[in-house]
Amino acid sequence: MAGGINLKELAAELKLAPSTVSRALNDSYEISEATKKKVISMAEKLNYHANPFARSLRENKSKTIAVIIPERINNFFAQVMDGIEEIAQEHGYHLLVYNTHEDVEKEKKIVNLLLNGRADAIVMSVSSQTSDVSHLRKLYDRGLPIIFFDRICNEIPTTKFITNDYEIAYEGTKHLIQQGCKQIAFLMLSIDLSITKERQRGYLEALKSEGLEMNPAYDFYCTHSEETNVKLIQDMLMLPNRPDGILASAEKLAFATYHAVGKTKLSIPSDLKIISFGNSSIAGLLYPSLTTITQPAISIGKECARLLIKKLTKPKHYDLVDQVITIPSKITIRSSTINNLNQK
Repeated sequence: MAGGINLKELAAELKLAPSTVSRALNDSYEISEATKKKVISMAEKLNYHANPFARSLRENKSKTIAVIIPERINNFFAQVMDGIEEIAQEHGYHLLVYNTHEDVEKEKKIVNLLLNGRADAIVMSVSSQTSDVSHLRKLYDRGLPIIFFDRICNEIPTTKFITNDYEIAYEGTKHLIQQGCKQIAFLMLSIDLSITKERQRGYLEALKSEGLEMNPAYDFYCTHSEETNVKLIQDMLMLPNRPDGILASAEKLAFATYHAVGKTKLSIPSDLKIISFGNSSIAGLLYPSLTTITQPAISIGKECARLLIKKLTKPKHYDLVDQVITIPSKITIRSSTINNLNQK
């Protein structure tokens, strides 16, 4: 069907309710993978476009900003969304939030949905699997205003917001060294991520500046499974030359470290000192309380939204310049890196 079909016709063809088809196309949890595959396959075959009014939407605008994040449970992303939403609502825009679950295939599906004109602009942090960025290039080429934050895509010439990952990882590692750590491990999820590369660079530079060697066994890759991470970290802590300090590049890795330490005879901070990137409000409630590198999440969200809304309200007068804007993080020192911090 050269002209394409609408949702009702697609649903009739599939012998499914239109609401089921709509949810399948939106990658809803309520719909099985088998049904999603069937719907997407038929939609492609019959030339269905999720939004047949895409052209008029571009003229009338949907007053919607799409936010694509790699995970919801991470406090950093939740706070960035709060910042975006606050500014968006002031200007009469609402958010469509998409979660890639750190899966580049999901990310590509979401991008395909957005190519059909369901949002006026996009704020995005890429998944840990994203190395080929051709799907993101399509969004940019379509002329959709897009801004990246935190996990940025350098290949797309637009504005990106980051924090000072290199400098703050350098400072965090130096703090561990000042507390007497000689064998420091760096825990990470993926080296493909721009932020991980910068944090690793800061960590390595701090070791080098103090004349310490980096043990390759301590440049440590974790997974997205809490159980697996606890086991990996526990194994590392049982080594004869185990680390005496840890810089965790994500808060879930710090929590996994606390669990792993609980399965050994070691104690924090006397045997192992930990500092972690993270925005969790429970860092101060852990025992011992966790030293954190806190990212300016709400500020990043607000700045992303302000810039996009300028672009949306004055498209001819305002361009999203190809630049990287840095909003600095800060270190909060707590008991996990200082012996006897709570003792007078």
